[in-house]
Amino acid sequence: MSSPRPGGGRRLAVVCLGLLAGALAMWGSTRLTWASAVVATARGPVPAAATGAGIAPSLTGVAVLAVAAVAASVAVSGIARRALGLIVVLAGGASAWVAFDSWLSPPDAATLLRLSGTASTEPVGDVVVAQNAAPWLGVLGGLVVLAAGVVLVVADRSLPRMGARYAAPGAEKSVVDPDRAAWDALDEGRDPTVDPGNVPGPADLDHPDATPDDGPGPGRGERRRAV
Repeated sequence: MSSPRPGGGRRLAVVCLGLLAGALAMWGSTRLTWASAVVATARGPVPAAATGAGIAPSLTGVAVLAVAAVAASVAVSGIARRALGLIVVLAGGASAWVAFDSWLSPPDAATLLRLSGTASTEPVGDVVVAQNAAPWLGVLGGLVVLAAGVVLVVADRSLPRMGARYAAPGAEKSVVDPDRAAWDALDEGRDPTVDPGNVPGPADLDHPDATPDDGPGPGRGERRRAV
């Protein structure tokens, strides 16, 4: 398995920021008025307006999904992260299309009255529905989320993985600081200046002529006689 390439952490941070920015744009768009009109009724003219939350409520759900995808993109990797990216791509693309289609085909007068809470009043005659640029904010947010999902799918191997600092089985072990190892040995009651292979065990105290660790070389008693 290939390790993440340099710059992967920055790339993942950009993806997370893109998801958050896209979610904020879509959510903000649903708070704005998308269409309005003064509808002529039997009771007289009635002002009616509809926000993005009423015309395209799915954008709010996708905004929540994009925020949740921020944590998920950091927590998972491999196939799971690519599957997450595919879901984000589909959700972002669908949201951008819904917002764009709502701008192309604004709601009629009856729908405006219903969304305004005056559904019992029937419109009379033709009504011109006014629009603004608020749906385009939803389109932009959907496209940003879509782009972030594409990066998750295409560049997953270059992104950092949670727990990557732990070496896999068979991987090369990290170098141990010799000073730290010496202090650890002292804490354990061992002399770090003595080769562990030449340190006599408890049995050597009872048998002074025994060779430590059954290794080559004279035993304690033989060294004493040589002196």
